[in-house]
Amino acid sequence: MTSSTSLHGSPIFGPVHSRRLGVSLGVNLMPGDGKLCSFDCIYCECGLNGERTPCTPRPSRTLVAEALERVLAQRREEGLPLHTITFSGNGEPTLHPQFPGIIDDVLRLRTAYFPEAKVSVLSNATMVHRQEIRDALMKVDNNIQKLDTVDEEYIRMVDRPSPHYNVKRVIEDLCRFNGHVIIQTLFMNGTLTLQWSGHNEVETYDVDNTSEAYVGPWLEALGRIRPSGVMVYTIDRETPVGGLLKAPREELDRIAERVRAMGMHCTVSY
Repeated sequence: MTSSTSLHGSPIFGPVHSRRLGVSLGVNLMPGDGKLCSFDCIYCECGLNGERTPCTPRPSRTLVAEALERVLAQRREEGLPLHTITFSGNGEPTLHPQFPGIIDDVLRLRTAYFPEAKVSVLSNATMVHRQEIRDALMKVDNNIQKLDTVDEEYIRMVDRPSPHYNVKRVIEDLCRFNGHVIIQTLFMNGTLTLQWSGHNEVETYDVDNTSEAYVGPWLEALGRIRPSGVMVYTIDRETPVGGLLKAPREELDRIAERVRAMGMHCTVSY
């Protein structure tokens, strides 16, 4: 299904009013005309990887720093607010080969122009096995890593990572942050309908991950990771695949209360 999901400009976009981070200026380390990601989530607001192949290169470290400084200088001169500088955009930011250096540049510019603003990274945790990536993420204020579930089959169906993805290893790597990590988890309802190439059969799969079968093991993983916070949220924008539904507010609140009962801070975005 082709949808009206949208891409972000590169290398700087926004600011946007984030449900979780306030007035957020985006840093997109992927091309502005396409998507590059180690996940291919069926709910991604940027669309599916195969439908958004870029024709331009990723921005260089120098280009990112120059573009960000221009925007920060202008916002400070005009007295405009800024709560967060957020790495997000059209794919996984930690895939950029200059990611550690870019983090250093952004932290320097943040301190120079908006010292009260936070630096946040929204990541799918596929690169946290690399020491240099973990070291860079330890420097930012909000190291936000995705863990939608600990069920490998569900991850393959919904997040659709590379064949090398191993959720057990990811959890082990998230533990290495020693609490300097925020876990973000998207809960949803609905169904996924697939028609296999060359076959007439259509199969429908339940994508509801709010049941105990998913929530219980996920809570156990949180107990091991001991993050500084947990972000529970649901679908907010149009998805590239049909049949997906927002998780009910009462379900999100119920899950959040269980997280808080474990002594962890938890926010909910409906």
